[in-house]
Amino acid sequence: MDVKRSPQGYLYWLFCQFELITCSYLMEPWEKVLFYSFNLAIAGLLLYTAYVCLVFHLSSAFQLLWGFLGNPRENALSVVK
Repeated sequence: MDVKRSPQGYLYWLFCQFELITCSYLMEPWEKVLFYSFNLAIAGLLLYTAYVCLVFHLSSAFQLLWGFLGNPRENALSVVK
């Protein structure tokens, strides 16, 4: 039986691989709940932090870029002065 043929079977196969890699198949149900909750919380915080920092850095980079491309004569004159 090939489990990976259907999308649902493939997700089940990935989850089984995750349990094998993390050895969470050996945990009791309450330990699994704590373990998965902690992992999801950390992943959520990392994604949120990456989103906030990425938006901040991209906006700063675009402001700098538009400052360079905005008025070339003014920028050239300010360098000469």
